[in-house]
Amino acid sequence: MKKRSIPLHWRIIMGLVAGVIYSLISIHFGWNKFTLNWIDPFGVIFIRLLKFIAVPLVLFSIISGISTLPDPSKLGRMGAKTLLAYLLTTVTAVTIGLLLANVFQPGKFIAEDQRIKNRIKYEIWVEQTTGVEILDQYNFHEDPKYAAYTTEATSQLKSEESNETVESRKEAAEKMKSAGPLQFFVDMVPENIFAALSDGKNMLQVIVFALFFGIVTMFLPKASMKPVLDVINGANEVFLKMVEWIMEAAPFFVFALMAGVLAKMANTLPEAIEIFKGLLSYSLVLLAGLAILVALFYPALIMIFVRKISYGAFFRRVSPAQFLAFSTSSSAATLPVTMECVRDNLGVSKSVTNFVLPIGATVNMDGTSLYQAVAVVFLAQLHMVDLTIYQQLTIVLTATLASIGSAAVPSAGLIMMIIVLQSVGLNPAWIAIIFPVDRILDMCRTVANVTGDMVVSTIIAHSEGELEYDPDVENGGMGREEA
Repeated sequence: MKKRSIPLHWRIIMGLVAGVIYSLISIHFGWNKFTLNWIDPFGVIFIRLLKFIAVPLVLFSIISGISTLPDPSKLGRMGAKTLLAYLLTTVTAVTIGLLLANVFQPGKFIAEDQRIKNRIKYEIWVEQTTGVEILDQYNFHEDPKYAAYTTEATSQLKSEESNETVESRKEAAEKMKSAGPLQFFVDMVPENIFAALSDGKNMLQVIVFALFFGIVTMFLPKASMKPVLDVINGANEVFLKMVEWIMEAAPFFVFALMAGVLAKMANTLPEAIEIFKGLLSYSLVLLAGLAILVALFYPALIMIFVRKISYGAFFRRVSPAQFLAFSTSSSAATLPVTMECVRDNLGVSKSVTNFVLPIGATVNMDGTSLYQAVAVVFLAQLHMVDLTIYQQLTIVLTATLASIGSAAVPSAGLIMMIIVLQSVGLNPAWIAIIFPVDRILDMCRTVANVTGDMVVSTIIAHSEGELEYDPDVENGGMGREEA
């Protein structure tokens, strides 16, 4: 009888904790250069391994999943359910974010004197920007008692506007905004599928090709399609096995990732502490929203629509994907493990897993949508700007639509944040304010994104009668040995 090994999710937790502890020691003793040269590269290798597997895995898994469906009508029904479920969870996430930001008002925890200076900067920016107006009745800029702040505010505004990182994000956002109303659908269709596969940045094009390819195979004779589908199914199995092997080393890779992330953020221990303290009110409200989403809303959906999976069992079985999402900050890089968790641990059928999850990793960004809602209201409060109900509804709509186009890579939400800020007439350069804590919060919101994908796929599988949940399997096929 083989002794049961430590489950994968516990090993990943140990890697995370060890990475944080080591990074604090490294910062304290000035070992950052060593960490960045000799430890961080293993984290980069880990993400690259997962990403190069993710693209072909999406391609082969979708084709394989569609080809096993009994009839085309099921594909249409499942597709409609999937998109509706993702849309509803996204709208719910944005609503939670807005409610928390309005109730706790994180932007008002900053000293009022600093908020007045911020407000004057905002008013000067409005004067210098065409097509933008003051959103409320206040006008501090023309008040004589604040005249001393004007020179300082003008200088700071010029410095903020010249931030290269902000400028690059603004250019990307402007390019997205200047596109026509149907540009999103144009971008879905690849000019060259081999270029889309090699680029790896536009997963939606790969998904569209795979969907088209898979649907066509359903209308061709089974006999003639058998050799093609045998190759596709075989390739799919190879990539899944590659994921299993990589995950055996995940705890070490996660340690390297965490050590590298913190080493890049700070050079001294006081700096590291300030990073976590500086935007505490904003971070806590955002984390509270993500916690409500992950710990309450998603389990509630499982209990209402599935019922047979208990609260604790659900989190035990999806935790490897959650911890990996936290480490990589990428839904796309986590996708291979997400698919394995859902299929092997929750019992979702292969066809549903292969169809629902790749789409979710591309278009379902619940955590990102919630973050955009909280961050925009926080930044407005920080600058003493009162947003109306109409403007906040605009945030709901814009954040929902922006999340669909948000790339499944680290910090892509910042580009979407610019679009949301501009939709309500606020300064896009404000994103620089939340840069210091964005990386850590990005890791947290990726957990929400991935968890939402897994919940929706489980609900869709249950509704289609393709959920074979085994309550006796504690940790599925990941990180365990047979007794």
